[in-house]
Amino acid sequence: MTRVERWERRTEVPLILLALAFLVAYAWPVLDQSLPSDLRTQLTICSWTVWVAFAADFSVRVALADERVAYVRRHWYDAVLILVPMLRPLRLLRLLAFARILSRSAVGSLVGRVTAYVFGTAVVAVGLAAIAVLDVEQDAPDATIRTFGDALWWAATTVTTVGYGDFYPVTVQGRVIAVGLMIIGIGTVGAVTAAVAAWFVGHVGTPPVATDGAEPPATAGARSSTDRGLGG
Repeated sequence: MTRVERWERRTEVPLILLALAFLVAYAWPVLDQSLPSDLRTQLTICSWTVWVAFAADFSVRVALADERVAYVRRHWYDAVLILVPMLRPLRLLRLLAFARILSRSAVGSLVGRVTAYVFGTAVVAVGLAAIAVLDVEQDAPDATIRTFGDALWWAATTVTTVGYGDFYPVTVQGRVIAVGLMIIGIGTVGAVTAAVAAWFVGHVGTPPVATDGAEPPATAGARSSTDRGLGG
């Protein structure tokens, strides 16, 4: 295990907790427009504190990496999210680390792992997209998404690529969020399809294995046919 991997293992849970704190600090003012100004200020300070913590984490990981330039290239998305504070809500995608924790402690089968990852990805993507699109859409002229319920319904229909069209973003930022959510939905469906196909191929294409030392039926039948042919 490399130094970076040891650091990531030690900081995984604290970063998840910080991401949850950021989620509260970011989402509360969006969902409740009547918050007092002093509370909004405290929540803003909290969100920026979490941003600084993630920036420090990325700096430590770069310092511990053996090939720093290559590490930054492989994790370019972390660098972008740190250097562009406007995109800091996307940092909450670190909540997907919950899926890794669940996959280590829960079911070890393919179905269990796929369920954990898909459930985690879907819940996080829908929730974050709903909050983010509500943040940019609720005060826009001619907006169709003005409540959290509308935003949640829109996110659910978008991530599943259904898209009823009753709610849709009208701002540039909202449409960018929609494109990202559609890509996540298509990727999730593709991952599930590939996992199920691999499971079927692995189980259907594997010949039966005898447990008592005897040959499998298919092999034994083929050999007996060959013996009869040679004897005749």
